[in-house]
Formats: sequence, C-alpha cells, structure tokens
Amino acid sequence: MSNLWARHKILETNPILLVIASLIVVAIGGLVEIVPLFYLKSTIEEVDGVRPYTPLELAGRNIYVREGCYNCHSQMIRPLRDEVERYGHYSLAAESMYDRPFQWGSKRTGPDLARVGGKYSDEWHLDHFNAPRAVVPTSIMPGYPWLARTPLRIDDLDDHLRIQQALGVPYTDEMIENAAADAVTQGQDFPDDEDGFLERYPNANVRSFTAGAETTGKLTEADALIAYMQYLGTAIDFDLYDDRTNIR
Repeated sequence: MSNLWARHKILETNPILLVIASLIVVAIGGLVEIVPLFYLKSTIEEVDGVRPYTPLELAGRNIYVREGCYNCHSQMIRPLRDEVERYGHYSLAAESMYDRPFQWGSKRTGPDLARVGGKYSDEWHLDHFNAPRAVVPTSIMPGYPWLARTPLRIDDLDDHLRIQQALGVPYTDEMIENAAADAVTQGQDFPDDEDGFLERYPNANVRSFTAGAETTGKLTEADALIAYMQYLGTAIDFDLYDDRTNIR
C-alpha cells in the first residue's frame, strides 16, 4: 500500500504528469460516452402507445406554442415523490420523441400539463380558456376567448406534417395527403372515415370537442387546442411497465 501511495505522490508533486494523467482519464471517459452514439440509431427507448400527433393535435400544439403557454406550464414530471403524487407517473423521454421542439421546461407559474389528458372534460377546458377564474377562482391565467371564435386553418396542415416528416417524425405520405380530412374527421361525432383515421392514429380521441364545432360543422382553434390537451400523457399505459426500467 505504501508503494502505491509513493507512486501516486509522483503525480501529486509533478504538475505536468498530473495534467497528462488527467487528460488521459477524461479522454477515456469521453470515448466511453461518445463512441456508442455513432452506432446507436436512437438513444430514446421506443415504448408501445407513443405515436405522432394527429393533424388536429399538431395544430393544437402549434397554437399552444404560439400563445406562449410554455412560459407558465412545463410538461416534465420529475421522478420525485411529491411530483409523482401530485401529477402522476414521471415523464419518459419517449413521450416527447415527436416533439419539435419539446415542451419539458422548468417554469411552473401554472401546473405541469404532462398528464392533463383526460383529467378534465372538454367543456371544462373550453370554459377555462374563455374565463379561467370561472372554473379556478385563484387562477392568474389570462383568458383566451378568441380561440373558440377563430376558425382553424386546415388547408396547410399537410405542409406542417411534411415539415415534421423532414425532421424525422414518421408521417407517411398517406397521412400527409389526408391531413385536412383527418382533422375534420377527428373533430366530429361519428364521422364517416373514423376507421381509416384510427388506423392511421390509434387511440386518438374522435368527437366534437366544442359545442360550436358540433353546431356549425367548422373547426375552431379551441377544438385543436383541446384535442392536443386531451392527448397529453395518455399515450402510454403505465400499468404495463415496470417503474424502475420502463419496459415490459
């Protein structure tokens, strides 16, 4: 042991040798971390249930970003007991694999939204957008009443999907071709092409998200945003996954 410490003392008393040894150790550690990235297709584990956004959900997500919702809401539940008990299962990287850009964040003026899907009714969301304090008296969120009055532009949804496809989201040519029609299909009660739509986007919510869409037959920005909100955190059935490894 004393011989080992004597050798180590050489490094401690010789700055040049210490720098060289440190560089060697750092280089080895860097190679161990970097080399696998050259042959791994993805560092994100794929899990069952995660799919690309539907055209209507993608439009809603674009509105979410446009209105700056990320400035007050995160979409990242940390693996801490208080967060999991309040919001639900901690966030997985796979849930954001089709987000460009991702919405994790750390700012929480409002609650985290990673598991908001299905927590409230469509009517609750609409009332919340129109007048937040009507449903949450202590809310400091501004109202967004114009969303329910603004027709949703769907004629360029195919371009939005095409851009996402170029960024690596696995939208097929069929999905891009049917983007506008799929948005209308998802926002209706009992649509004609529901089977075809669900084949392209399994487990998607199909219904009239607002009363206005149901009566006028025209989608609004509120429809798109509610469709997006109702999808958040619903892709994965966490009962099928081990809490420690996130695999079956």
